[in-house]
Amino acid sequence: MANLLTRIKNTVMADLHEALDQKERKNPIVLLNRYLRECENETEKVRKLLERQGQLKEQFAREHQQALEMAEKRKYQSEVAMRAGENDLQEFAQQEQEQYEERAARLKEAMENAAKQQLELERKYEEMNHKLKDMLIRRLELMGRENVKRAHHRMDQMLDNNSYSDKADSRFADMETYLDQLEEKVNNSYNRNTIDSRIAQLEKEFKNKESHTI
Repeated sequence: MANLLTRIKNTVMADLHEALDQKERKNPIVLLNRYLRECENETEKVRKLLERQGQLKEQFAREHQQALEMAEKRKYQSEVAMRAGENDLQEFAQQEQEQYEERAARLKEAMENAAKQQLELERKYEEMNHKLKDMLIRRLELMGRENVKRAHHRMDQMLDNNSYSDKADSRFADMETYLDQLEEKVNNSYNRNTIDSRIAQLEKEFKNKESHTI
């Protein structure tokens, strides 16, 4: 059952992607927008890696400085122990000095490599930013051409398309018919009101004459 649902899901997603691909082929701006989003996401990832690389380089520098300081400290302690005739203590301090010096050398190399890697990341990051900017400009150019194309299409429809003209004429004819019907309705209402008021006046006059006769 699970495999069947998975196949159905994959089929639906494939159909969806196919529909989106067809839409993108018809509208290059949609495709460009997708590329822009992908490029923006990748650029942001590189920015975070670049930031992390800078933090690592600073950490290497701190560790390197600490190793140098400890090596210098153990060197001094070794000399003090040697003057005091403490051979075991002098030997231990000297071993510690050598370990810290080796660590400092290794950290120095790592720090230099981190600096080189950061420089390379910065270069690629700038290239990606330039690429992103070029794509943004490209989108503006496409949008401008698309806008002009649509404007020309609408103007051509209005000026040259007979079906558009026929539709406009049909709308004018419908409006005139509506106005005629409205005018007739108003006139009928006016005439009806005029007749009603006139008859009412006559009825009033008749009643007055009858009352005077009596």
